[in-house]
Amino acid sequence: MEKRRVRVRISGRVQGVFFRAYTHEAAQLIGVTGWVRNLHDGRVEAVLEGDADKVNKMVEWCYEGSPLSRVDEVEVLEEVYSGDFSRFQITR
Repeated sequence: MEKRRVRVRISGRVQGVFFRAYTHEAAQLIGVTGWVRNLHDGRVEAVLEGDADKVNKMVEWCYEGSPLSRVDEVEVLEEVYSGDFSRFQITR
């Protein structure tokens, strides 16, 4: 199975709407590892790792977001898969 790692930065109304909590839940359900955090500029950033098809599904989820959010833009940056993460977590 091909592995993939991406860094995503999501713009819109994504802070104060439980975006990180919903991202955490989605990542656990889909089966990817990594982390999610708020950025000082109002965006949310996440690193997603795992099987390529699962990472792809999680990236698709980022375009939807949490029920109260409004996603305006998703920036997806490819990174080298490292396998560093054992779970998905919310960080600061």
